[in-house]
Amino acid sequence: MAFLRAGNSSEWAVIQGRGVWLRPPLVSDYGPWAELRALSRAHLVPWEPAWPRDDLTKSAYRRRIRHYQREARDDLGYAYLLFEAEHDRLIGGVTLSNVRRGVTQSAMLGYWLGLPFVGQGHMTAAVRAVLPHAFETLRLHRVEAAAQPGNERSAGVLQRAGFSEEGLARRYLKINGAWQDHLLFAILAEDWMTREVRR
Repeated sequence: MAFLRAGNSSEWAVIQGRGVWLRPPLVSDYGPWAELRALSRAHLVPWEPAWPRDDLTKSAYRRRIRHYQREARDDLGYAYLLFEAEHDRLIGGVTLSNVRRGVTQSAMLGYWLGLPFVGQGHMTAAVRAVLPHAFETLRLHRVEAAAQPGNERSAGVLQRAGFSEEGLARRYLKINGAWQDHLLFAILAEDWMTREVRR
């Protein structure tokens, strides 16, 4: 896997996984990103925060990129676009957000996958590829994630990647305009290292 030092948005970072690769988003990704998000809107809306009215416009995308760059520069979060390796086509995205340092050393994992690519193992491969980046490059102790109780696909991704379910958080996140319960998952650096040694 190829990494460059985290914390500087001007530095390039590519993460290689099994059949997939990830890198920070670029302004030039707008066309494929907007097309995939529009195509997948009905599939994504039930699981995401409410989309702003201008969400798929180029100006909103540029604001998104500037936000991601600030977050990376300040070591607060890291966003990646996900590509299928065989055809180098955009298929989704992964984020490590809400990075907390000090005594916590943790972050929140989020992800989305375009509708045409669901059920093919791409997101499991992406999450497995991001974990070495989280634990080795970013030096995190804990990566957390949340899935709505009805989202079996998302919970399955986390379980296959080695996350443990830790409980139910009531009305945890505001999704599609309403506060929703979520199952909480987490993986620790030592969990990941033990899992890697066993492979």
